[in-house]
Amino acid sequence: MDTKKRPGPFQTTGPVILASGSPRRQKFLRTLGIKFEVVVSHVEEAPFVDGDPARYALEMAEAKARAVSCSHPRSWVVAADTIVIIGHEVLGKPKTEKEAISMLDRLSGRWHEVITAFCLLHHEKGAAYKKAVQSRVKIKRLTTAEVASYVVTGEPMDKAGAYAVQGIGAFMVEKIEGSYTNVVGLPLSELIGAMQAVDIIRPRVACSL
Repeated sequence: MDTKKRPGPFQTTGPVILASGSPRRQKFLRTLGIKFEVVVSHVEEAPFVDGDPARYALEMAEAKARAVSCSHPRSWVVAADTIVIIGHEVLGKPKTEKEAISMLDRLSGRWHEVITAFCLLHHEKGAAYKKAVQSRVKIKRLTTAEVASYVVTGEPMDKAGAYAVQGIGAFMVEKIEGSYTNVVGLPLSELIGAMQAVDIIRPRVACSL
């Protein structure tokens, strides 16, 4: 049995910074072979008031990228922002267990939208690329006991919409329309396409097998 770790399918062409402390986003990129440094953007997320949720997510992603890019002008900076929308309301990260329960009660038995916007920015080159990707998620009808028991695990407390599709919260997800990785927090198909388009990464194997 070959236990040697195989490299991912992509390689970077220069320095890359991920402006996110999210372990999910970091794992996605590492799995694909992309080398990067983590510099967390400490931009305070302004509450959504009104307007287009996708535009709001794009503005937040770009703000995070610019905050890091200024001090790393020769690196490509990758930043992202994920929001959950139910009806006309944007659900952020719950501040208390009571707020997490309220969010999950709202999502129970209903469809909602998840938008992740990403921004690629290179300060020195004056180059930027940004895009918002939307998926739809159906949460099963949850009992009061299920909601309370999930919130007690602590997982909902740093997640937009108070759940993690890739974690314990997977038991709640009945259906997904669109990108699964987008719901996790990084739309990989679109992101990898964009990173290749601006020559941040290239396929590791250039010739035909």
